[in-house]
Amino acid sequence: MMKKMSISASKASLVLFLCQMISALDVPLDSKLLEELSQPPTITRQSPKDYIVDPRENIVIQCEAKGKPPPSFSWTRNGTHFDIDKDAQVTMKPNSGTLVINIMNGGKAEAYEGVYQCTARNERGAAISNNIVIRPSRSPLWTKEKLEPNQVREGDSLVLHCRPPVGLPPPIIFWMDNAFQRLPQSERVSQGLNGDLYFSNVQPEDTREDYICYARFNHTQTIQQKQPISVKVFSMDSLNDTIAANLSDTDIYGAKPVTERQPVLLTPTGSASTKVELRGNVLLLECIAAGLPTPVIRWIKEGGELPANRTFFENFKKTLKIIDVSEADSGNYKCIARNILGSAHHVISVTVKAAPYWITAPRNLVLSPGEDGTLICRANGNPKPNISWLANGVPIAIAPEDPSRKVDGDTIIFSHVQERSSAVYQCNASNEYGYLLANAFVNVLAEPPRILTPANKLYQVIADSPALLDCAYFGSPKPEIEWFKGVKGSILRGNEYVFHDNGTLEIPVAQKDSTGTYTCVARNELGKIQNEVQLEVKDPTMIIKQPEYKVIQRYGQVSFECIIKHDSTLLPTVIWLKDNDELPDDERFLVGKDNLTIMNVTDKDDGTYTCIVNTTLDSVSASAVLTVVAAPPTPAIIYARPNPPFDLELTGQLERSVELSWIPGDENNSPITNFVIEYEDGLHEPGVWHYQTEVPGTQTTVQLKLSPYVNYSFRVIAVNEIGRSQPSEPSEQYLTKSANPDENPSNVQGIGSEPDNLVITWESLTGFQSNGPGLQYKVSWRQKDVDDEWTSVIVANVSKYIVSGTPTFVPYEIKVQALNDLGYAPEPSEVIGHSGEDLPMVAPGNVQVHVINSTLAKVHWDPVPLKTVRGHLQGYKVYYWKVQSLSRRSRRHVEKKILTFRGNKTFGMLPGLEPYSSYKLNVRVVNGKGEGPASPDKVFKTPEGVPSSPSFLKITNPTLDSLTLEWGSPTHPNGVLTSYILKFQPINNTHELGPLVEIRIPANESSLILKNLNYSTRYKFYFNAQTSVGSGSQITEEAVTIMDEAGILRPAVGAGKAMASRQVDIATQGWFIGLMCAVALLILILLIVCFIRRNKGGKYPVKEKEDAHADPEIQPMKEDDGTFGEYSDAEDHKPLKKGSRTPSDRTVKKEDSDDSLVDYGEGVNGQFNEDGSFIGQYSGKKEKEPAEGNESSEAPSPVNAMNSFV
Repeated sequence: MMKKMSISASKASLVLFLCQMISALDVPLDSKLLEELSQPPTITRQSPKDYIVDPRENIVIQCEAKGKPPPSFSWTRNGTHFDIDKDAQVTMKPNSGTLVINIMNGGKAEAYEGVYQCTARNERGAAISNNIVIRPSRSPLWTKEKLEPNQVREGDSLVLHCRPPVGLPPPIIFWMDNAFQRLPQSERVSQGLNGDLYFSNVQPEDTREDYICYARFNHTQTIQQKQPISVKVFSMDSLNDTIAANLSDTDIYGAKPVTERQPVLLTPTGSASTKVELRGNVLLLECIAAGLPTPVIRWIKEGGELPANRTFFENFKKTLKIIDVSEADSGNYKCIARNILGSAHHVISVTVKAAPYWITAPRNLVLSPGEDGTLICRANGNPKPNISWLANGVPIAIAPEDPSRKVDGDTIIFSHVQERSSAVYQCNASNEYGYLLANAFVNVLAEPPRILTPANKLYQVIADSPALLDCAYFGSPKPEIEWFKGVKGSILRGNEYVFHDNGTLEIPVAQKDSTGTYTCVARNELGKIQNEVQLEVKDPTMIIKQPEYKVIQRYGQVSFECIIKHDSTLLPTVIWLKDNDELPDDERFLVGKDNLTIMNVTDKDDGTYTCIVNTTLDSVSASAVLTVVAAPPTPAIIYARPNPPFDLELTGQLERSVELSWIPGDENNSPITNFVIEYEDGLHEPGVWHYQTEVPGTQTTVQLKLSPYVNYSFRVIAVNEIGRSQPSEPSEQYLTKSANPDENPSNVQGIGSEPDNLVITWESLTGFQSNGPGLQYKVSWRQKDVDDEWTSVIVANVSKYIVSGTPTFVPYEIKVQALNDLGYAPEPSEVIGHSGEDLPMVAPGNVQVHVINSTLAKVHWDPVPLKTVRGHLQGYKVYYWKVQSLSRRSRRHVEKKILTFRGNKTFGMLPGLEPYSSYKLNVRVVNGKGEGPASPDKVFKTPEGVPSSPSFLKITNPTLDSLTLEWGSPTHPNGVLTSYILKFQPINNTHELGPLVEIRIPANESSLILKNLNYSTRYKFYFNAQTSVGSGSQITEEAVTIMDEAGILRPAVGAGKAMASRQVDIATQGWFIGLMCAVALLILILLIVCFIRRNKGGKYPVKEKEDAHADPEIQPMKEDDGTFGEYSDAEDHKPLKKGSRTPSDRTVKKEDSDDSLVDYGEGVNGQFNEDGSFIGQYSGKKEKEPAEGNESSEAPSPVNAMNSFV
């Protein structure tokens, strides 16, 4: 007989039938039974507490309830009875308490504002609804107001007030323009939570006349519009023009330019404010600042971190949003507005209060006469709520007395209840922020047993699988359940059966002899009833001839067999798959009763073919691979995997061992090297095969070790050099007896997740390791080094147990022992765990800094006491940051750097410091929970270092003997500059360096003129800065002095040096000198030929024409003019127009030499005759030239021709 569950007086209400309670929310009974059982009313649907209705539509106030007999309904309004029969506009729905107030036919919603409460009543009690507050929504119009245009100066802040009408519920605010386009918002322009539009600083593009605030009232689907607001932004330029136009010339005018300003908070005002929010709501905090440049907002929580996963930033980080707030979110929140000029901040002190919320809501009780029970109503809130009780809607103090009832604060205790004790109790938990109301009935029933499972229900299972036979029952008091097999069988008991609390009988491994009739008997003191069910155990479906691996030549034919054996009462269906998908829709594939044939095989038929056999109770499958190959050129011996072993037999069955034997299959031309034995646990993991052992290929018998409480099947796989065979058919099954567990859970750990708990975890045993039914774990713990007794608890189906209320981070001895229905496993070993960590309490002390050099410092600190770490010491973190540079005395924001030193280290090196700077640092201890408090900031300074190179070096104004040097101070002086060092030396034509000259320059100089240099000489300069520590890195530059005052080597800015360098260098190259000599010689020869030819030709044939025309360009000139005379035979030498004019200093300009032969030859579109005389008229246009020194009228000599190319 099953164990009878004892019911204590304090927990009698928790179980009655089906291990569940009859409740309004979850009644797992059929509808027929529900119709027969009496039940107090239960509210199933009601309108919300705060019910805002549309004044244009009918008002529907819901109140639905169920009970047996069906309840009747009544209403109160504002605390008094509401007689709906006297109001023609109000009706109640049939079989319901829902009210319908007719507004659309003349009623006014405002007339029905108030607080409504519904009561559902029958002979067993009365349930009440919440107080439902009815309020019609309102969407009033905007009050008319005269809006003055906003005229604001560029860069100033501006707030456009919306001030929407007060509606119910409050409207949604948004800003648009006349074209119904939303106004763009940014970090500079954004809408506040109150609907106002804030400008951190206005810009000229903000000028417009259609800033319109809209209020959308969602409940009535209406939108109200405020009058447009005009904004005109005066830029500084336009403002100056306006002022200038209105002032006289003698007036002083001019607006100040746009000035940058540090942040100022527009909202909220002041330095601090407070906010109260309710638990579970969304906390919204807002900070909007004015300033130029536009400030950036940052949020922090003083003394803590913003909650992860619940914190969001909106409106360009101006709004901090924390969802689902709790009391832990109370505290001071600081918003910081910052730009390059400074910052402003505001502290918002947040207090989180809480409307009442349930800890334990009262639950319905179903009791038998004479039983005991309790109703518990526990709620929390801030402030703590008051608990009051009502009975059938009446305060319990004035309700009819019930001797079985006793009220004790938040608990009602029932003793020896009778049927008249049935009632509905209401628990009200309230504080200043709201209330909770819960109905819970006490239903006293006296009912004989009933069995809900249909009579003669048929259950069918496959052999060696579990069978579950249902016996759903009901009765009051709770019936006892017994199972019998057969009409006159004895009571079922023992390890072969599992009896569930809901009446179900489980047969873990059903065999063929389990088939039969099973009788379920339910009895209590009021009666007895029984029900019979039928169990049929079917033979499993098996594939006795599986498809085999095939290698087939292309265009051949192949067939896969799939011969099955099944229970004669089951109808199997066979499905073939290719590569786990349907067979191709191809007539070459022929599916027979027990085979698959493929005709005219092609390469695409290559793959895995699976035969699946399904019945209504089970499914089996087998697969084989088809390999398509080309026809071999010559016959060869086919080596293949061995055939599977067969005829498996179990002998010598013992509790912990059995002998397995088999017959090997065909080797297929490759000897079998070994056999692999696998087992299946049909009780815990049916269908899953595990490795057991393996033996040499010459052995066909093996002694196998077994574990208790396992339903074994074995199979054997043969292996040769080609591969593994298909598994053999499974052996017969062998169920070993149950025993105590042999082992305990592994990987036992104890790690706290909170400062006041210890989380014990372990790796659960598998069903195979359980050794028997009813696997559980005994979890034991005690504080280490304290003379405490072990505390133990037994749990099942879990791998974790949480111990609450522990001290912070103390060691515990922990052990976890397995047990089952037959007993305990061996005593487990103890492990050491720790309860949860908390943040360290103190900061490291005696922090000292030893500056090693200008970029490296060593920091020392005293270790904190281990007791104050309150966790596993992970190390120390050093936060350090640069405060300012001592050379510039300027502050700038620098991010903090963090160095972590693992373990109990008490010193560390700080690399990468900047010389001649002031630093601060602090040290914090770190454990697994986080960081402890910071030590007081320690200030230290780094000594001077060598400076960086000067920021630039420019060489300008080259003359014959001087150069001007200009330079910029080092970007990083790293100390106080004492001087600059200039070194320079000449570079000759072969790039050899001359003597080095060094000059020391005062630190306050930024330019220098070097005089007495050589002309047309390249110099290389080396320039660096010095501090008292030494010289910094140098910067180099090259420059060239010019040849003469009108020389060609005056460098242009930027490319001048390169140009000068190129001209000087090319003139000294040997190839260039040779080329110039060859060109000069060629010109000399050409000139000589010209002179000879001209002397032969006499006067030009056109001489007379020239005289006749009297061309002013070729008229005779006075000798004192210094120009040429007329042409003549004796002196018929036409001068070179440009090339022959050589200045007295023997130098020429480049452009003079370029076209000296042009004017003499083709430049005048003429030509020479064969005798050298010039024919044709002068048609080329000549240009007059300014006199350049003493010019010669003679024909150009070879010397002059050479001069033109020098």
